[in-house]
Amino acid sequence: MYKYKINEKLFHNFTDLLLNIKKEFLDNSQTIHKARNELKIIEYEGINTIVKSFKVPNILNQIIYSYFRDSKAKRSYEHSLHIEQFTPNAIGYIEFYSGIFLKESYFISEKFDYDFTIREPLLKNDFNDRKEIFKAFARFTLELHNNNIYHFDYSPGNILIKKENNTYSFKIVDINRMKFFKLTQKDRIKNFSKLWADKETLKIIGDEYQKHYDCDENFIEQLINFSESYKKNKLKIKSIKLFFKNKGNQ
Repeated sequence: MYKYKINEKLFHNFTDLLLNIKKEFLDNSQTIHKARNELKIIEYEGINTIVKSFKVPNILNQIIYSYFRDSKAKRSYEHSLHIEQFTPNAIGYIEFYSGIFLKESYFISEKFDYDFTIREPLLKNDFNDRKEIFKAFARFTLELHNNNIYHFDYSPGNILIKKENNTYSFKIVDINRMKFFKLTQKDRIKNFSKLWADKETLKIIGDEYQKHYDCDENFIEQLINFSESYKKNKLKIKSIKLFFKNKGNQ
């Protein structure tokens, strides 16, 4: 059994791709990412698509996604439609069930031909237009926040950037974990933490952000402090996990 939806407004002729996605995905070798989930580029009807295959959930999550919560594929699709100006065009999603439980699921979107992610200027101090990119990124993030969008995985690899006529356009991906609510200043500050940016970069971003947002005088200081605290907590957790891993290998 399967369930699916397709973006009829833009991609009504992509139904066959969706219904045959398991074979198309298996036969395709253009993997661009493979970890917990796998992403591949699949061309169809002259359009490059990004197909995301979600890992088969454990038995508990199979029950949860079957009865109590939407699957990651469905959430990715519905979020894309909800914030379509901020993300690549959604094509559709499909869920495959074994008996009454969800097993495989796929989300398909149109490929956004970006030039780089925000990771590159974060890592390279000599990256062209580095400062202007961060300023544009701050304004883009402000637009997200002002539209009541909180992306829980707002990390460098999930922020795509394309340069067009000396300006920069942004898209966000990996959007199954999002919430939509009126963000407080603390929420806005917190949303920058997964960038893992240094203090100088956060000052550039924070300075541009606060030019267009009525915030506390110490907004940038709070931004830096929260980011540093996040880094310390993540490194602490990583060291604890490494400790127990090493103990287990003894």
